[in-house]
Amino acid sequence: MMAYEANFDGLVGPTHNYSGLSAGNIASLAHQYQVSNPKHAALQGLNKMQSLAGLGLIQGVIAPQMRPDIKMLRRLGFSGSDYSVLQQASQQAPKLLTSCYSASSMWAANAATVSPSADTQDKRVHLTPANLASHFHRSIEHQTTARILAAMFNDDNYFCHHPPLPASEQLGDEGAANHTRFCMQHEDQGLEMFVFGRYGFEHNQPSPSCYPARQTYEASAAIARLHQLDPQHVIMVQQNPLLIDQGVFHNDVIAVGNQQTLLCHQYAFLNQSEVYAQLQQKMAGGLSIIEVPANRVSVNDAISSYLFNSQLVTLPNGDVSLILPQQCRDNPQVWQYVQQLLQADRGINRVDLFDLSQSMQNGGGPACLRLRVVLTEQEQQAVNPAVLLTATLFKRLREWVYLHYRDRLVEADLADPSLLLESQTALDELTRILNLGSVYDFQRE
Repeated sequence: MMAYEANFDGLVGPTHNYSGLSAGNIASLAHQYQVSNPKHAALQGLNKMQSLAGLGLIQGVIAPQMRPDIKMLRRLGFSGSDYSVLQQASQQAPKLLTSCYSASSMWAANAATVSPSADTQDKRVHLTPANLASHFHRSIEHQTTARILAAMFNDDNYFCHHPPLPASEQLGDEGAANHTRFCMQHEDQGLEMFVFGRYGFEHNQPSPSCYPARQTYEASAAIARLHQLDPQHVIMVQQNPLLIDQGVFHNDVIAVGNQQTLLCHQYAFLNQSEVYAQLQQKMAGGLSIIEVPANRVSVNDAISSYLFNSQLVTLPNGDVSLILPQQCRDNPQVWQYVQQLLQADRGINRVDLFDLSQSMQNGGGPACLRLRVVLTEQEQQAVNPAVLLTATLFKRLREWVYLHYRDRLVEADLADPSLLLESQTALDELTRILNLGSVYDFQRE
């Protein structure tokens, strides 16, 4: 049975702001305290979704988290009315408040790890929400993420939902940002590559010294077991710790893969030549590895342009497109390499550029915004149809954003109780638009 890769993009939430919460993410730290534009951010993301749907790809929408997380603030000792909780947190623990306001769920590559039915023993699509244990502001997402994914992929005949891994230092899991699947055709059994930053229990192994390595070997191995993957079709690869210390906080900042192609930087992995040998050995039909030399694109240029945080997608006509942020064109060295890559006929036929400046300034590019899910035709029919993007849904979501989102947000605004009410009103309506049911705490109380 034919299978297709669908992209489910995270819809930017109404509290999108620049609080610089992500250690190791250069862009996030560099833009701390700047003025954000939630409305513009959400529209940029929607425009990318609509453009990819227009190219003939299956495109879906993942709802954002409800922020602020009042329930979490209450767990942390703030009490009284919602207004009182916000005021207390603003005065006594402003970093906790900004963390509970984070709109970071927009980066759906961190929502979960997904294995298609062609790879799993029970022939169902397996999904495991990421515990995101490395940062507090993201570690509070997984419960709602699990509810949203269950409402989207809601047929147990086709989808198997696992709980997040235990949230611990040794089992840190950051989702699909550290997971790539290679295959001849999407319906074929694939080779799933899990990339980790460090070992959770073996402290004598290489690891970064400056920034945290967010994904552990133990977490990746656990997900491979939970998803019932054939060990012969799994490869575990360690990220280069030196690059993590330079700001490559996830593998998708330095490498991207699609079907029979891997595009990666010269220094992406530890023991890179051995990684290539394992990939070629395990990948039936061969793998085209495009290694970008450091003397053509430096690590700093790769990070600032997010060349590798692109979406590498196969279009219905067989063309392969590299979905890039505008910053790649703005960087002369990167853009020169991209042009030469197209001319070299290495299997990438075209480039599509998008303005995602609001997301980029907070440290997320095109690949961060989407979760890839390979679906057969029957599985696609089993997906909640309300979350699949159509021209009608696109128009409705644009109107919804214009109605509910602010066009300016700074950290001082987070103590404003009206922002809480605006967010609740917006997301309550969104759950009806996307037919999700009561996925948010305020709807379940």
